Amino acid sequence: MNPRVVVIGAGFGGIAAAAALLEAGFTDVVLLERAAEIGGVWRDNTYPGCACDVPAPLYSYSFAPNPVWSRRFPPHHEIFGYLRRVADERDITRRVRLNTDVVEARWHDDRWLITTADGDRIEADVLVPAVGQLTKPVVPALPGAERFEGPAVHTARWRPGLPIDGSRVAVVGTGASAIQLVPAIAGRAAHVTVFQRTAPWTLPRPDRRYGAGRRVAYRKIPALMGFPRAGVWAMTIVTGRALLGRRASGALLRTVSGLQRRWQVRDPKLRAAVTPDEPMGCKRVLFTSAWLPALARPDVSLVTEKIVEVTADGLRTADGTLHPCDLLVYATGFAASDLVTPLKIIGRQGSLDEEWRDGAYAHLGMTIPGFPNLFLMYGPNTNTGNTSVLYFHECQARYLVQAVRRLAQGSKPLEVRRDVAAAYDAEIQQRLSGSVWTACQNWYRNAAGRIVTNWPGMASEYRRRTARLNPADYTDGGR
Repeated sequence: MNPRVVVIGAGFGGIAAAAALLEAGFTDVVLLERAAEIGGVWRDNTYPGCACDVPAPLYSYSFAPNPVWSRRFPPHHEIFGYLRRVADERDITRRVRLNTDVVEARWHDDRWLITTADGDRIEADVLVPAVGQLTKPVVPALPGAERFEGPAVHTARWRPGLPIDGSRVAVVGTGASAIQLVPAIAGRAAHVTVFQRTAPWTLPRPDRRYGAGRRVAYRKIPALMGFPRAGVWAMTIVTGRALLGRRASGALLRTVSGLQRRWQVRDPKLRAAVTPDEPMGCKRVLFTSAWLPALARPDVSLVTEKIVEVTADGLRTADGTLHPCDLLVYATGFAASDLVTPLKIIGRQGSLDEEWRDGAYAHLGMTIPGFPNLFLMYGPNTNTGNTSVLYFHECQARYLVQAVRRLAQGSKPLEVRRDVAAAYDAEIQQRLSGSVWTACQNWYRNAAGRIVTNWPGMASEYRRRTARLNPADYTDGGR
């Protein structure tokens, strides 16, 4: 038996799943992608300055090292190109059905019946939702937003031709996209006004350009690429320990961050404004060497007053000041806790929305009781606050291959036992309850405060725990 596997989404997670399945000899693989091309977040995010905030040697598949990165932190177009190249070389591209928006997947007669927005029906033995956590942009409901007469855009929905040069640009938010966008447009715009709710923790970005000699060496001796990957991995161990509460690592990173502010911001008033008042790691720590110098420019203003309304030509803050702008940019992140939605998934006894009414969960971040032969990529509690999410994708893809192999050998549908999933979730939530991520409001938590996105340990632990599919975790012992 060669089980038919349908993957929903053709970003890094979906491509990882397809690559692993094809490598294992399972050829009946279809990827359904709602957009006109593959790429996920690297297709959607095209704002100026968009780049990777994880060093490229680790932000790439271990099975497809890239010898031609131009620098340690490559720009958007290189990452997008890399993903497309991997899909071509691994014979994945031709298996992708583009412009195919899945609206429902229903378990029926030991198979998944998938319905698209066009009314097509597709059957699958195994369903792999790989829709990601950073797909649904959040735009705050600011009073009067509809009155603004200029263009308004979220960074994840950037459009070509937006007026930057010589314009007054307002940027709402100081997260990962803002710290890349603002330095990229400062000097082009007549003025940039940044609206900050909370100051982010930052660390210097150890970027460097890769010369032609290095790229030639990597092409001729691919094994050399293992050394920088190992070096970056070692760095993430330090940052990971800091996030998990290790005092020495945390103290080191806080010291480095403080020195960065001291060196890059001379104005005491501005330095006070950019000094975080929340615990380090509570929100994503941002790697940048350009953000603080950009805020210190005379043509950039940092506003910490609350926005109270949007007018036809600007934003008014609580102190009564009107900040005029021609272009309004929302760098306000994503609804990461709303996993899988708006996709409707119906299992043996009900919908996934009902199963997750108290918050998303999944055994090992992949399998859910009542939803046989369903394996999530980048599911609940598999986000990483310090290393490459691609490492987690590969762990999940290897686990998926084991499951499909059992099905190919005649196993009954694989449905994780409810007691196993409940015990795992209780452990994860207990560990997260004492983590730094509970110390502030962030995108890792749902409305009830439950952390549904992040993994509470080191990446190496996740790899160990997903290395072998345990048949006893599944109903009927996975027979």
